[in-house]
Amino acid sequence: MVLRLLLLLGGLFRATEPAPHCETGQETLGQCQTVQKAKCVDIALSSCTDVAYTQTMYPNFLDQKSREVIEYSSEYILISVLHNLLQGECNPDLRLLGCSVLAPQCKKDKAIKPCRRVCENLKKNCLHAFDAIDMAWPYFLDCDRFFAGEEEGCFDPLAKLRGEVDIEEDLPSDLPATFIQFKHHSFSQMVSTLKKTASKCSHIAKTYSIGRSFEGKDLFVIEFSTKPGHHELLKPEFKYIGNMHGNEVVGKELLIYLAQYLCSEYLLGNSRIQTLINNTRIHLLPSLNPDGYELAAEEGAGYNGWVIGRQTAQNLDLNRNFPDLTSEAYRRAGIRGARLDHIPIPQSYWWGKVAPETKAVMKWLRSIPFVLSASLHGGELVVTYPYDYSRHPMEEKMFSPTPDEKVFKMLAKAYADAHPVISDRSELRCGGNFVKRGGIINGAEWYSFTGGMADFNYLHTNCFEVTVEVGCEKFPLEEELFTIWHENRDALLNYMEMVHRGIKGIVSDKFGNPIKNARISVRGIQHDVTTAADGDYWRLLPPGTYIISAQAAGYSRVMKRVTLPTKMKQAGRVDFVLRPVETWPNKLLRRSMEDMYDPYDPLELFDPHAQHRQPEARGGSPPAREKPWWWSYFSSLDLHKPLWLLKQH
Repeated sequence: MVLRLLLLLGGLFRATEPAPHCETGQETLGQCQTVQKAKCVDIALSSCTDVAYTQTMYPNFLDQKSREVIEYSSEYILISVLHNLLQGECNPDLRLLGCSVLAPQCKKDKAIKPCRRVCENLKKNCLHAFDAIDMAWPYFLDCDRFFAGEEEGCFDPLAKLRGEVDIEEDLPSDLPATFIQFKHHSFSQMVSTLKKTASKCSHIAKTYSIGRSFEGKDLFVIEFSTKPGHHELLKPEFKYIGNMHGNEVVGKELLIYLAQYLCSEYLLGNSRIQTLINNTRIHLLPSLNPDGYELAAEEGAGYNGWVIGRQTAQNLDLNRNFPDLTSEAYRRAGIRGARLDHIPIPQSYWWGKVAPETKAVMKWLRSIPFVLSASLHGGELVVTYPYDYSRHPMEEKMFSPTPDEKVFKMLAKAYADAHPVISDRSELRCGGNFVKRGGIINGAEWYSFTGGMADFNYLHTNCFEVTVEVGCEKFPLEEELFTIWHENRDALLNYMEMVHRGIKGIVSDKFGNPIKNARISVRGIQHDVTTAADGDYWRLLPPGTYIISAQAAGYSRVMKRVTLPTKMKQAGRVDFVLRPVETWPNKLLRRSMEDMYDPYDPLELFDPHAQHRQPEARGGSPPAREKPWWWSYFSSLDLHKPLWLLKQH
């Protein structure tokens, strides 16, 4: 027994000995074997050819032993498609970080680990992008497991980023707080700039997305408020929208610059900016059509065509894609007591092709009680206001005012008069055709079209919106952007301040409970606004004397006489306390036919972020969750699908 054990241990010892060095011919006879020592080899992975080094080593840190094994792995496929999945955010940083693990740097036949601090910083800044698409942080980017500290001799895989990333990363650290780069921003640069701005002013700013474009790019908004992310009682909501037409890029850049300006000036103590942000909730959406912008950008700055990039990836003009409520308003105008506000979307509208960008805006309008808005376009220099659709369909140029003609003229002039070129009396310039009109014009009188966003805002919501044509060049050269910003800066601020004109207040019952959807009417103006969820309202009005009334279903009407002085720059406070109607049904408030039933509304079911989930099953455990939309990218992997990317796994 002891002899057998000794023989077994001897065999085991010999098996663990290194193979003897082979002489010529011995390996062929099986008398020895050659030890294969790992060596540095050239990088041949197509997604990693732009790393800052030229050689790698197999096996890598994941023990993948060859280039072929890596190329068919889920880890490699992930870094190859991350740019699309995250809409350009944090890329190429994440891809290069992944390459540093899958194809690590090799020097003197030794693999070098990437630096842990680089991984940790990138995870801190980019984890939200994975959360936004319901994806777990990749296991092979585990900062503790596959990365090393400086004392261990690590390398920085992001040290020599090329191209546009270099431009942003290489800026001097001692730049003044007011520094703005006057350049054209790609989609990823725009997102990066907005997020950096929100981080710099995190106490007053945040970014969010209202949905996705047809090609999946987020429609990013940066918000400024003393309580970002929340509606505050009696604080009006304001929005700017740019780049509705992808080839009209000036509005996009102006809003990126405006976001940086608001942040830096607030921090520097600019009293005008602090007053504006402390009393207003501001939303800036620089690019409503990022897909179209990409097409236009391929032509390059200086290209001023009217076709390429104007429309979305679905070939839809977003400013012709909203419901035509203006025709319905004209039909109702002659009916006594008919409402010309909060007109419902007709069912026939949904039979046509509705862009996801359009649906996202409509959903956005329903979620926030916007008061004032402007859409920034390009190709002319003028401010237009509703209606944009002629009251006579056959007339291409016909003055077609809303019931709030005086309000809209006041708003349009607020922008035009603060713009040094629009207010210039010379006719030999861009926009010179509108000098005699003061740089403003009724939209339908300029040219008539249906399905516009401004008319929809006015007729479906409480929001008043004008269209600002910010210049005759749709895609100007970068050296022109500084001048364009200075021409528009004060006009942008002046128009935002107009959200505080008119009256505001709270409608409640005798116990102080807010009344939602109460109607605020102005005698002589056939257009009402309604109260928000907290019972607060805002009604834009020029100076003058008005009879204002508030009413709600089940309550009696209350009327007040209000005078707004000419020099009054802030909204007057007018509250209403409504008492319940004692007798029913004799004194029921008259209701229009659209209020008598709840029509099917596809917009209520629309998820602007396209992350659909099944509801829980009745009376039991929830059903198995559907895979996220991005799971199809890995459908070819069969047995090697990346379950580690699923958060519930």
